[in-house]
Amino acid sequence: MDTRKKIKFGVIGAGKIGNYHCRTLSQMEETELVAIADINHARAQKLGWKYNAMAYQDYKAIFPQVDAVIIAVPTEFHASTALEAIKKKKHVLIEKPITDSVEDAKLLLEASEKAGIVLQVGHVERFNSAVIETMKYIKKPKFVAIERLGPFDPRVAGIGVTLDLMIHDIDLVLAMIKSRIESFEAIGASLLSEHEDIANVRIRFKNGAVADITASRITLEKSRRMRVYQEDSYISVNYVSSLMKIYRKKNPVVKSLDDIEVVFPKIETKQPIKEEILHFIDCINNSKKPLASGERGLEALKLTLEITEALKKYELKQPNKLFSKNSLFQSLVDVGKVTRVFIEEKLKDSGIEKS
Repeated sequence: MDTRKKIKFGVIGAGKIGNYHCRTLSQMEETELVAIADINHARAQKLGWKYNAMAYQDYKAIFPQVDAVIIAVPTEFHASTALEAIKKKKHVLIEKPITDSVEDAKLLLEASEKAGIVLQVGHVERFNSAVIETMKYIKKPKFVAIERLGPFDPRVAGIGVTLDLMIHDIDLVLAMIKSRIESFEAIGASLLSEHEDIANVRIRFKNGAVADITASRITLEKSRRMRVYQEDSYISVNYVSSLMKIYRKKNPVVKSLDDIEVVFPKIETKQPIKEEILHFIDCINNSKKPLASGERGLEALKLTLEITEALKKYELKQPNKLFSKNSLFQSLVDVGKVTRVFIEEKLKDSGIEKS
């Protein structure tokens, strides 16, 4: 029987993600949710009443009461909030992206190393049951295709879909393909916000592997799929339904479909956010480096910011645009413009000039 005392947690940020963390912590035997902080005190108090925790407007007031904090504030406040927690030697689980700049991320890594605390980044897809099962079968991927599509959420309109959603899959690809990046090609369009709402990137690695990632927040239905092609198999994964299929050759030479077997690995569905917190606790108790460490968070952030910068060449920012029939039509026209430019660039790269 594990006689370790419960880890006392504080949650900083009482928005949608903070609420998820509060609910999860309140239901776990390994944790005690002690305090919740938010600049909107009424919002923090509402969660405090709901989950039997103290509520504060000043997040610094929770440090004397807790062992660890979960930071779920807007990205631009990640660095300053985390640094204050690290100064007080509190273990930190910070939502992705780790920060909004490479420089600030490096500061967090240096500070956490000096303080001797655990710094984990909230790349929660690493704890998705379907992803965990998939990783068991990954060998040397030649081509990886991932799509993450979903509806628009005004809550995160302040950043583009690349930093908001695609960074999850960039992190997974970097974990799967153990090779340095050679180059990437990115395309995107703004439809409903001032930032890219749909984006695609093709990443080429020095070992010859290629990853194609698409992220969209203009799709009414959620879709999260991954396809991995490697020498002896093809793996198809649906993150949402936790359905996984593996196509494998039964014989060295495939003459018909009879020479291919399809395997459906059994996936034990678990709550990703709970598994993420359990992993965080394990790292605290056993002085381990998290799977989604600060270093991995920095690596994903660096590539994501480079992709975001590359998307600026399409000049699709449309400030103060209201969603209307006309704006949607114009946005679709913009997608067409981006596609045309992208195709022309690829033809030019291949030595074919536009007539």
